[in-house]
Amino acid sequence: MTDATTPTMRLHAQPSAGKPRPWAFPAPERGSLPNGLTLLRSHRPGQRVIAVEVNLAAPLAAEPADQEGVATIMARAFSEGTDRHTAEEFAAELERCGATLDAHADHPGVRVSLEVPASRLAKALGLLADALRAPAFEDSEIERLVRNRLDEIPHELANPGRRAAMALYDALFPAESRMARPRQGTAETVERIDAAAVRAFYQAHVRPASATAVVVGDLTGIDLDAALKDTLGAWTGPAAAEPVWAPVSADDTGRVVIVDRPGAVQTQLLIGRVGPDRHDPVYPARRLGVYCLGGTITSRLDRVLREEKGYTYGIRAFSQVLRSRADGTGAALLGIRGSVATDVTGPALADLWQVLRDLAAGGLTDEERDAAVQYLVGVAPLSFETAAAVAGTLADQVEEELPDDYQAQLYARLAGTGTVEATAAVVRAFPADRLVTVLVGDAEQIADPVRELGIGEVTVVRG
Repeated sequence: MTDATTPTMRLHAQPSAGKPRPWAFPAPERGSLPNGLTLLRSHRPGQRVIAVEVNLAAPLAAEPADQEGVATIMARAFSEGTDRHTAEEFAAELERCGATLDAHADHPGVRVSLEVPASRLAKALGLLADALRAPAFEDSEIERLVRNRLDEIPHELANPGRRAAMALYDALFPAESRMARPRQGTAETVERIDAAAVRAFYQAHVRPASATAVVVGDLTGIDLDAALKDTLGAWTGPAAAEPVWAPVSADDTGRVVIVDRPGAVQTQLLIGRVGPDRHDPVYPARRLGVYCLGGTITSRLDRVLREEKGYTYGIRAFSQVLRSRADGTGAALLGIRGSVATDVTGPALADLWQVLRDLAAGGLTDEERDAAVQYLVGVAPLSFETAAAVAGTLADQVEEELPDDYQAQLYARLAGTGTVEATAAVVRAFPADRLVTVLVGDAEQIADPVRELGIGEVTVVRG
């Protein structure tokens, strides 16, 4: 029983879902500036934080052999002062714009990323242009960046995941290949880098005629052409030189490398081989198949090794582009990674190989294929809600020499891929007898159980 003073609850009608709106990955408008800089722009209403990505054709393969890591030091030094601002002044100017500027080096080249509120785009583009046009590369700043990089290396060597990646690349690629060695250089090569080396690498490879800028966001009320003319358009340099790419070769003979970590309670595993890049027509089928194998907690690998056996907290299959070229000299790393308790390393690997053999013998199910398509296609609108996500993907397409509509077409191709095609692609990606296995763990405990599996010759190296 209630009285007049008892509050009552008013229930509002449950909102109903609106009509689904069609979605497609945005198509960019392509153009160029008089200085040769290629430009892609994409107007995204409502995205008031503008994202800018600049691709520089400064590949790791172009680094001097005794100064590997110089591309990374150069990338980090772009935000450490220009001919107009000291390092401290440059940082303060970025902060006044509410902007962030980042850069990193990888096998295809150097990527510089800027994010800034739309209202301050012109000012931030000026800072970006200064960083690319006339970076200071002061001796003291380069020395500091080199010291920082040298301090990072012991931590990377101590990290099981990073150490496994180093060992896998060293095992897969020939010694003369740049891909066989750490992207950011070793202690021996980084310590040889000085400001003169950074300036020389910059002069040899950084120029507008071989660069591409991607601008994505809400461009309402912005005269982008005028903003670019006075900033990136004022950047000058020599004509572009075509990089010379050597074909990627790798040895995926089935074998095992154990990086010894005495007393380790877990074994970090990384299994891989090299396959074709995203230019391969079967890429959509491979992406579906890899997702079904190990793309999520409901995938086959997780279902067996995590849910049924309790060997791991999670294990994933992946495909990572190393270098993508329209001329066929590109490659991707096809891999499986995770960690298991030391005492179950042998059984876990045995079950993992059995998953691969069962997949080859019985194939994927229609239910697995349907779930993968539903996720990969259905999550796309959420994946590209921000300007930065769109800009990054467009820059990836440029870097990988893919057409501007590649991502937009990919989802239709995923949806049209059948179970049989996805099965064939993932089985071809992970043949049970052509995989290099790297284990970072206690060799005394895991070497003999692994040898008994017969998955390849076992080599133990110092951790």
